[in-house]
Amino acid sequence: MKVLLLKDPKEDDCGQDPYIRELGLYGLEATLIPVLSFEFLSLSSFSEKLSHPEGYGGLIFTSPRAVEAVELCLEKDNKTEVWKHSLKEKWNAKSVYVVGSATSSLVNKIGLDTEGESCGNAEKLAEYICSRIPMESIIVYQKVPHPGIQVNLHSYYSQQGIPASITFFSPSGLTHSLKHIQELSGDNIGRIKTLCSTGPTQACGGVAKAFAAIGPSTARALAAQGLPVSCTAESPTPPALAKGLRLALQAPGC
Repeated sequence: MKVLLLKDPKEDDCGQDPYIRELGLYGLEATLIPVLSFEFLSLSSFSEKLSHPEGYGGLIFTSPRAVEAVELCLEKDNKTEVWKHSLKEKWNAKSVYVVGSATSSLVNKIGLDTEGESCGNAEKLAEYICSRIPMESIIVYQKVPHPGIQVNLHSYYSQQGIPASITFFSPSGLTHSLKHIQELSGDNIGRIKTLCSTGPTQACGGVAKAFAAIGPSTARALAAQGLPVSCTAESPTPPALAKGLRLALQAPGC
């Protein structure tokens, strides 16, 4: 069964995107199409803040892009050696919070220990953090539509048809891709079924269709567009998404 994931491909240490591998274990043939690009902002200001850990109680990484912003600052300002020999340890003496295991893994690679990844989503992590420290935020990137989104989606639909499910990984990804998906799906988009609290529903004699969300904020964005949410991953991880999609796409004895 073919499923479409609207995200960037990210190879792990095994050389394969973990979502493709995990979904494959359930017999789901996943294709990844990126729908967002990123522009980095305020890096000079961010670099200055990174150089003064004494002024802060910790760091909060909201996404893999935030980790990439740190790496860009270190490279741009020739601070890699300073990071290795002093700054890293000073930040490690404080709390370093992350949303999700993917971000945690990247933060670990730049030498920092993390906490909070088990919270599962930004809302729960925010509650966890606010009970401990005051916060100061800095925006270091913005999301823009991926330049190849329309061409890539058209190519997918032309070659593989309408997928059994479409998974959205952020509200902004939904915003930039929904128009194209609606145009390509046509009337078929209305046949996507909703996962009820007691289990999945499916029209007999057809292929199950499902909209899925990687977390609650994305699920709310789908609902705000009037789209049925067939499953919301319990956490932003490949196993949680695979489990949710498997349940949503089950055919209960037509």
